[in-house]
Amino acid sequence: MTAPPTIAAADLAVLRWVQDHARGDAVVSGARLLSHAGEHAAAWIGTGLLGAAVDRRRRGAWLVATGAVVAAHGASVVLKRVARRHRPLDERVQVRVAVPSRWSMPSSHATSTTAAAVVFAPLLGVPTWPLVPAMAASRLVLGVHYPSDVTAGALLGAATAVVARRTATRLGVR
Repeated sequence: MTAPPTIAAADLAVLRWVQDHARGDAVVSGARLLSHAGEHAAAWIGTGLLGAAVDRRRRGAWLVATGAVVAAHGASVVLKRVARRHRPLDERVQVRVAVPSRWSMPSSHATSTTAAAVVFAPLLGVPTWPLVPAMAASRLVLGVHYPSDVTAGALLGAATAVVARRTATRLGVR
């Protein structure tokens, strides 16, 4: 899938701007740490399973939340294969981490992180939304996604999480 020229040019311009301004070992190391934590939604699935293990009273809710994260991640993987948009290939973009595939739309990291932020916030009792822009920015710092990839991923993650919560509520899972 190729984006229209104006979107593609804007995507590349923003990506290059982020890479030009988000420099330094600490920034890149932090982005890599987030990348590894978010790989295959591992940190978020682990969080959900840990919550289910220690919070017996709300075990069902934790498992539904974890299922939402898994569903969001799975949806992003399927959509990548449908969209078939290549990761940034411009020689001016520095790729700073290995990736499991060449497809970029939507960002699976942004998808699963957004889903996790939505479904885990009520269970944790703390705002989890700061995870979303941090993960989205990390994908740009590392040069593996365009801004529209992370935006699409965040929207997909939020939608999946909302549908999962509504479905669980209708089924009486609390």
